[in-house]
Amino acid sequence: MNKSAKPAKRHAFSTRIWHWINAVSLIILFMSGLNISNGHRRLYWGNDGFAPADAWLEVPRFPGWMTIPDYYSLAAARDWHIVFALVFGFAFLAFMISAVLNGHMVRDIFARAREWRLSNIGTDIKEHLKLNFEHGGGKYNILQKIAYAGVILVLLPLMIFTGMVMSPGMEAAWPWMTDLFGGRQSARSLHFIAAWLLFGFFVLHIVLVLLAGPIGQIRDMITGGKLEGSSDAEA
Repeated sequence: MNKSAKPAKRHAFSTRIWHWINAVSLIILFMSGLNISNGHRRLYWGNDGFAPADAWLEVPRFPGWMTIPDYYSLAAARDWHIVFALVFGFAFLAFMISAVLNGHMVRDIFARAREWRLSNIGTDIKEHLKLNFEHGGGKYNILQKIAYAGVILVLLPLMIFTGMVMSPGMEAAWPWMTDLFGGRQSARSLHFIAAWLLFGFFVLHIVLVLLAGPIGQIRDMITGGKLEGSSDAEA
């Protein structure tokens, strides 16, 4: 054993930086997106949509305290949305490259075959109900891996690509992407659904952090914390 080796960090520096940039970006994107939604509250499938009879959903008008800015302004909301969409997109790209290079994606996010056993998933659910969140034998247990993989590999890319489809410039440059999502209005509907799924994950994440001990959880996401049972520094 190398006594000079530093204890591994629970969270790599790149993960911590991305976590906070991502949190701020998604909050601003969500709130400015609600303001944009107030401009046209009906959702459709396909390429076209305007008539109420063609809508599959009409969402409520969101109050000012939920939106950015806190008054209705489509132009201002779009400015906020575009700026932080760029921040979010480039930060996500940097995180994905880093997570592949330092092994975080394979080591911590991808679940092994044995972890997918129904008995293991059942045990994980029972332990969560007991508010025991440190039972996976590694950094994350199977439910955490499923949740994080779903967000990182499905919802966040879906937000990016459907957002690109809704951009007139991107749609003109890459019309095949519009066809991939079944039309511009379909992309808008998927963007809306993904945004609310991310909101649900955010709320659940906050609740679990509070239950697991918010001081230690926040401290670890700032300082990196210490990964128990390891003596090798994480890249």
